[in-house]
Amino acid sequence: PLKYENKRELLEKYKVEFNEETPLIGVIGRLVDQKGFDLIEKIMPELMKLDVQMIILGTGEEKYQKFLKKAEKKYKDKLAVHIGFDETLAHQIEAAADMYLMPSKYEPCGLNQMYSLKYGTVPIVRNTGGLADTIIDYKKPHGNGFLFNNYDAKELMKVIETALELYKDKSKWNKIARQGMSLDFSWKVSAQKYM
Repeated sequence: PLKYENKRELLEKYKVEFNEETPLIGVIGRLVDQKGFDLIEKIMPELMKLDVQMIILGTGEEKYQKFLKKAEKKYKDKLAVHIGFDETLAHQIEAAADMYLMPSKYEPCGLNQMYSLKYGTVPIVRNTGGLADTIIDYKKPHGNGFLFNNYDAKELMKVIETALELYKDKSKWNKIARQGMSLDFSWKVSAQKYM
């Protein structure tokens, strides 16, 4: 599928070995506490023990830039980091990743989770603000992503493990991805509702 081609191309660019069975988690955002980077920092050693790859794009606090660059060196076969803002790369990540991680402390709106849905990239998000408005937990009818409630590293780790386990069941996984792709967040729908 196209997702695999996108993933292979992106990982080759960052010299990370492509494996069809290994899920790729994408993270795009400002490197700040609000976006949950303190949680990502806490779970990184545990996460990197799992069969998973990760690509992170963002710019922000110095402490997170340093942490991510250090982590990239340590886990170079699994983790790619791009410090900066690059809209083309952001779309390449959305198109290539299997999962999109957004563990925000609070989120007034959030657009990346909506882009993810269009790309068939399943969001893993905290149940807050705009994320709670757009993502339906996979256990519910029309589920399109994975939600966790408390702003807590253990809970985040648990929901990622659940997603990784479900990823192995391709028919269930594809159903969740397709349910996300079928949503319409366009102005046409909003305008009709408003009228």
